[in-house]
Amino acid sequence: MTRDAVPTPAYIIEEAALIRNLEILKRVEEKSGCKILLAQKCFSMFYEYPLIGKYISGATASGLYEARLGAEEMRKENHIFSPAYKESEFDEIVKYCDHISFNSPDQLIRYKERTAGKSFGLRINPEHSTQKDHAIYDPCAPGSRLGTTLANIRRVLWEAGFYKNEEEVKSSEALSEAEAKALLDGPLSGMEGLHFHTLCEQGFDALEETFAVVEQKFAQLLKKMKWLNMGGGHHITVASYDVDGLIRLLKYVRDTYGLCVYLEPGEAVAINAGVLKAEVLEVVRNGDVTTLILDASAACHMPDVLEMPYRPPLTGAGEPEEKKYTYRLSSYTCLAGDVIGEYSFDQAVKPGDVLYFEDMAIYSMVKNNTFNGIGLPLIVSQHPDGECEIVKRFGYDDFKMRLS
Repeated sequence: MTRDAVPTPAYIIEEAALIRNLEILKRVEEKSGCKILLAQKCFSMFYEYPLIGKYISGATASGLYEARLGAEEMRKENHIFSPAYKESEFDEIVKYCDHISFNSPDQLIRYKERTAGKSFGLRINPEHSTQKDHAIYDPCAPGSRLGTTLANIRRVLWEAGFYKNEEEVKSSEALSEAEAKALLDGPLSGMEGLHFHTLCEQGFDALEETFAVVEQKFAQLLKKMKWLNMGGGHHITVASYDVDGLIRLLKYVRDTYGLCVYLEPGEAVAINAGVLKAEVLEVVRNGDVTTLILDASAACHMPDVLEMPYRPPLTGAGEPEEKKYTYRLSSYTCLAGDVIGEYSFDQAVKPGDVLYFEDMAIYSMVKNNTFNGIGLPLIVSQHPDGECEIVKRFGYDDFKMRLS
């Protein structure tokens, strides 16, 4: 089947683009000695896991079902981090995962005896924000629930009787060798790794800046660990990314501290590797605004358009007023704000025309929904030879089964 023959709406994943991204990530692994894991929260199209697994070391999960999916379909290293684990799910999570990162010392202490010999670690919060554009995705914002601050680590030592007075808990100085030893000989015994995730769609400079703070605060713990997970948010496969700088940093961390270093990108695996194909159903004119009604929806099929928010690229289209015909693009849901954005075209657009939204592999299939009883798009794999294969069709039962 050709791309033109694929019915709408449809997510079409371009394997050739996936491979281009994966070859870059494989180079980073080989040159630096690090291990790269697919963040399934961004891209969980497990049909492509055998392909992805040829290039990188495994997958990482944020919850039980992702953990099981990674174990069953990727069948390589499988890691997990969650802000908290449910008592009723934890033993099953341990069954699927090789590495378990805890969000707080309390969670680590509560569950460490149940990790069944798996490697476990603690997510730290370096309290150093590099976010400028997406505050909603900033784990280092004041009051963040994500990761353990230096003060919270010292609170554990205070409760264990390490300090003579509580004021020492509030110290801004780096963790000392004595403090690190007391933690690992005492309440955090058995801990083998540290985890930090502070980035979102950022370049190497933000990682380099962040690691300098992590090293300044937590070097004495790093010296005693087996692994360091630097999380996700790294735009490694974007053309402007300093890949050589990343390799240098990863080699420095490995050589200085003797650590196995992990990265958990999602976007870097699947960025610019898929489109959402949509059809124009109707053209609505109201005053100075002309709206194209599509069978694809921001609210249902690309929620990040409203959450971030952002305006997705559209093949052949320009900025508003850049070309002769400007339209507002929306969908056939009843939500007035279900607007994808404004675009201009060289030719007038009419019902039956087909549009291709770009960069739709990431955070689309994992977030979509059936609001208004709108059907989910097909999931299609476009093989390197251009042939398209329909991997999944959705129907009424997929809508109904979630509601009763």
